[in-house]
Amino acid sequence: MIPLCVPNLTGNEARYLQDCVDSTFVSSVGPFVDRLEDMVAAAAGCPLRAVATSAGTTGLHAALTAVGVERDDLVIMPAFTFVASANAVAQCGAAPWLLDVAEESWTLDPAMLEQVLKTETVHDKAVLRHRASGRRVAAVMPVHVLGCPADMDAIVAIARAYGLKVVADAAAALGSRYNGQRVGQLGADLSVISFNGNKTVTAGGGGAVIGTDADLVTLVRHLTTTARVSSDYLHDRVGFNYRMTNLQAAVGCAQLERLDEFVGAKRRIRATYDNAFAGRVGIRPFPRPAWAESECWFSGFILEQADRLDGLRAGLRERGIDARPFWRPMHLQPAFAQAPRSMMSVTDWIWPRIVTLPCSTGLSDADLATVISAVEGILS
Repeated sequence: MIPLCVPNLTGNEARYLQDCVDSTFVSSVGPFVDRLEDMVAAAAGCPLRAVATSAGTTGLHAALTAVGVERDDLVIMPAFTFVASANAVAQCGAAPWLLDVAEESWTLDPAMLEQVLKTETVHDKAVLRHRASGRRVAAVMPVHVLGCPADMDAIVAIARAYGLKVVADAAAALGSRYNGQRVGQLGADLSVISFNGNKTVTAGGGGAVIGTDADLVTLVRHLTTTARVSSDYLHDRVGFNYRMTNLQAAVGCAQLERLDEFVGAKRRIRATYDNAFAGRVGIRPFPRPAWAESECWFSGFILEQADRLDGLRAGLRERGIDARPFWRPMHLQPAFAQAPRSMMSVTDWIWPRIVTLPCSTGLSDADLATVISAVEGILS
């Protein structure tokens, strides 16, 4: 089977893990955690050390808490994302306010964001409230979908005009650029990276929170280390044990040493697929907005005839090629059925038509050619 997306562990991972075992630093304290935080900050273009976390989701929860999201608040976010984005909002006791995405990027639509803020909110004694429910609107969470940065200049400007905090779900975007800028330089109050096993660089799990506001980053670090303030076990607020282990960080450091190599491989794979299927009737490439240089976490295409998707996946599996459905958007998830939402014309069209293809950084040219040949044969 040619897998969809598996980690490339051919670097220093084993050696660094053995260092952890030899030193006995296997838990949440150890030199690899500090090193990973420095490496993430450098890769993201942030002057402040990142805060390593146990998962991308826990990083999002801590970041939202740090910017002041509270129970019964609303957080504006795109419906087209992985469920972890919405789960982190719910873990704050808040609810997502779901908006459609822009067709050119599959990320939060700035025009729709501005429209709903203008027409569906009201200021009540300096508090921005959702007119229909009366709930406070606390933040905006753009998602850099598949590593493609959202249109952050526009989103951040709109959010600031309404006094809203911005927490970016940058789970798969560490190697991406927006108008030439790195993911930590795009104006969000905080951004969150994931190191899940299928990410371009992985720690087997874990995440990291980045930002340029020293007080906010310090607060995130405090929250994720049980809000402990002294050696005699005094804790000044409700905190979380969201720390990354030294074992995870050891793998992450070995992976981050090869970030540029891995991102280059991802982009080559994406370009190969795009070129192979260019001009084919009924196929559209993944988005390439003018402002974005994506790290191309996943690759594939849109198959316009949605009724052919099951047959394509089945045909690929018969030929030994991994093929799976992609994200079901948040407005179609039972857990968020009651969340306020916009019309979803773009999201509803794209999600059932997405084809993801094998894109591991170690994918061989022969396997890449096999995948392309199989797709062409099935669709013909």
